[in-house]
Amino acid sequence: MSTLEIYGTLGPSCADPAILRQMFETGVTGMRLNLSHGTLAHSAGMIEAFHKAADEAGVHPSLLIDMQGPELRIGTIEKSRILMDGETVILARRSAALSPAGAIPVPGEIFEHYEDGMTLLIDDGKRKLKTTRMRRLDEGDLIEARVITGGALLSRKSIAVEGRAITGNTLTEQDILNLQNAEAYGVTDVMQPFVRGAADLREVRKAMQESGAGRCRLFAKIENTEGLSAVEEIIPLTDMVVIARGDLGNAVPLWHLPYVQKEISHKCRKAGIPFMVVTQMLASMEKAPVPTRAEVSDIFNAVVDGASSVMVTGETASGSYPLQVAEYLVRTAREGLRYRETL
Repeated sequence: MSTLEIYGTLGPSCADPAILRQMFETGVTGMRLNLSHGTLAHSAGMIEAFHKAADEAGVHPSLLIDMQGPELRIGTIEKSRILMDGETVILARRSAALSPAGAIPVPGEIFEHYEDGMTLLIDDGKRKLKTTRMRRLDEGDLIEARVITGGALLSRKSIAVEGRAITGNTLTEQDILNLQNAEAYGVTDVMQPFVRGAADLREVRKAMQESGAGRCRLFAKIENTEGLSAVEEIIPLTDMVVIARGDLGNAVPLWHLPYVQKEISHKCRKAGIPFMVVTQMLASMEKAPVPTRAEVSDIFNAVVDGASSVMVTGETASGSYPLQVAEYLVRTAREGLRYRETL
């Protein structure tokens, strides 16, 4: 039977050696660590639990770090905040020394590309704002926006402009620091978000070599229109293509996303390059012990289509049932692999 890599994501819900050991014994082969909010040093406790659990289970799971990369993010929200549908909110530059109380800190790129009526998607589109005007003030520009889809607003969540490819630098200072410490923490894989083309991957490979992380595999996340257009030049330069359906589902109409997934899958199979499918594979299990029929079908079909790897994120990082998630993910993926090998 072909090999299949199955990843969970480290987080408070599973960062216990006993839980991680059971996940590994169930068949999870690796764990992702989201470093968009911090450094390897900040996650030292979870990484220690990961290695302890692996030793106890007698396995050698992969440790995949998901970098900051060029993705735009809001700043720190000091107090928990609920956005109400229809309310008007103020956006301020994240770098501003002084902002009005309650303003949402956003990257400067949002101001540089401002237009009235832009749709801002926060946290993979869970929160949606529509800009109404920009006020130019001596103490700093501000943007007014109306809340279209409200809910809890949390710090450091992604922000994107619907239909526009606005991103930052390929690597941040934090990314470089994490690459320099990767070997010391036992990192095996590096995931680069928002890959826009071959130049991004060449820059990351060079940084990995210079930082002592050259032995790690490089995973390329396809999650914007630039990366989607450049898939064929990206494929030969990566060890794993990642079909990252969260932001990719913001970059294209949601009903077009399954077509895009199939298209990338086909190109990867044709080139003989492994690919991973990720995002909301078992999203309902963040709050429920049993998945939906649609979710298990999604996992099964991704594997039948040739996926070499599947991964869950919040389901194990912050959900209520990480062990059940691991069991359903592993068993369903293996069923897909069993069927694939009969074709």
